[in-house]
Amino acid sequence: MNTRSSLSTAGKLTVTALLVTAGGFVLQMASGVTNTPTVPPGLVTLLVAAGLVALLPWWWMPVVGAFAGLFNLIAFVVIGAVGRLVEPSPLSSFVGAWIMFLAVIVAVVAGSVATIQNYRTHS
Repeated sequence: MNTRSSLSTAGKLTVTALLVTAGGFVLQMASGVTNTPTVPPGLVTLLVAAGLVALLPWWWMPVVGAFAGLFNLIAFVVIGAVGRLVEPSPLSSFVGAWIMFLAVIVAVVAGSVATIQNYRTHS
């Protein structure tokens, strides 16, 4: 069967990290340093992935969280937002960037671990 019995600790950490990443994203938007569209695709990706991982029962679903985190990590580098990690002005952008950067790494690792754990339990 393709289902899991409940969300593992790593799965819960994946969901939490995705939501914290979204919070860091919003903090950066609120500080005015991002030039994002009205509906930012990175934020939508994070929230949809968190919902899918939390609510859908398939054992492989945490990999969606890992990919969403990886997508946002790559976008963070490509758009040049890495500079916000070393520039403390404005402070809200600096804090938001660090929150997002660290949480997205946790999401990628935890999503990968949760998927592997679910696969081992499944097979």
